[in-house]
Amino acid sequence: MEYDLNDIVEMKKQHPCRKSTQWKIIRMGADIRIKCLGCGASVLFSRSEFEKKCKRIIERADKQ
Repeated sequence: MEYDLNDIVEMKKQHPCRKSTQWKIIRMGADIRIKCLGCGASVLFSRSEFEKKCKRIIERADKQ
């Protein structure tokens, strides 16, 4: 799966806030940090854990 910084993704499990099922990738490196678009909470995953838990990419970020 190809993903990049600022992409909007959907995870397999919903965030406990239940305000949104969409997450924005805000940091990429050895670890990936995603931010809930409902409540603004952020979660840090290792790259391999993120790839297991990511369901699909909803929206790609604009490349400049």
